[in-house]
Amino acid sequence: MPGAIYAEGLVKSFGKVKALDGVDLEVPEGTVLGLLGPNGAGKTTTVRCLTTLLRPDRGKAVVAGLDVLKQPDAVRRSIGLSGQFAAVDEYLTGRENLQMVGQLYQMRAKAAKVRADELLEQFHLADAADRIAKTYSGGMRRRLDLAAALVVSPPVMFMDEPTTGLDPRNRQQLWEVIKQLVSGGTTLLLTTQYLEEADHLAHDIAVVDQGRVIAQGTSDQLKARTGGERVEVVVHDREHIAAASALLDKFSLRGPGKGDTAVEDHMRKITTPVSGGAKLLAEIIRELDADGIEIDDIGLRRPTLDDVFLSLTGHVAEAGREDAGDEGDDGKRTAEGQDRGRRPGKEAVK
Repeated sequence: MPGAIYAEGLVKSFGKVKALDGVDLEVPEGTVLGLLGPNGAGKTTTVRCLTTLLRPDRGKAVVAGLDVLKQPDAVRRSIGLSGQFAAVDEYLTGRENLQMVGQLYQMRAKAAKVRADELLEQFHLADAADRIAKTYSGGMRRRLDLAAALVVSPPVMFMDEPTTGLDPRNRQQLWEVIKQLVSGGTTLLLTTQYLEEADHLAHDIAVVDQGRVIAQGTSDQLKARTGGERVEVVVHDREHIAAASALLDKFSLRGPGKGDTAVEDHMRKITTPVSGGAKLLAEIIRELDADGIEIDDIGLRRPTLDDVFLSLTGHVAEAGREDAGDEGDDGKRTAEGQDRGRRPGKEAVK
């Protein structure tokens, strides 16, 4: 049986731009898949295909056990979607926004009110429940938007860059909400440009570039692809760079003389890949001390997801051009379509 979210060979083009070029994904039930990549990689287009907002040119997709192409209405009733832009009615209060969504899902008025109160409390919006959304900060609107996507507690949730533009405090709060959501059994596909976010929240990470999944695995598995630990030493005196470099090279993972030890003269920093952890680090410190090499800093570093992304794609994971999925055939932005479709369940209850 495929996972709660399953895609095979998804292809989608917009004119001459191929936004998806054979995307394969599988997200087991009750887990988080982080879809990681810069703008233009195909993340948003993937989400739109999986949530029935776009029809792929080719490929297969199953969400919550339902065929996305053959059973779109049923899929919409089984998912929640929080898009890149907070889609709330600015002239309704926070409470009224949530009650409206509940009634669109055909909840009774009393049940919609109870659910709205629960979500306002969970998302730290209770004190602002009766203020119109137009007066909310960006972080508050984002939390209200996410609360609206959870009114009916969907088993499968899609979040498209949910923390973009949020300050660190609001981002941390949203991370806690996401972790609570998943601990309750929800399956989540999360797109993000933030490597730290994927590292913090995702059980599994799929790296997307130019419409393809180029690597997938846990954070540790992906980091292992770029090599293991490395020792970094900053010497105090520039004249000791050569001696420190020769010393560290003796501990290089592949052995001395293999060219693995890197020197950055302007920073007086020497780096070499190693294996042995803290015990090896202590030995290196003893030898540096014995040779009279004074240091300003020394550390045992592990590869980061930044290192992974750079090694896989040749560029950093930062914003580039707009995602092709945000454009129509004429190249113009169609954010309006995303706002209309952010909670697909609305269409299902018309």
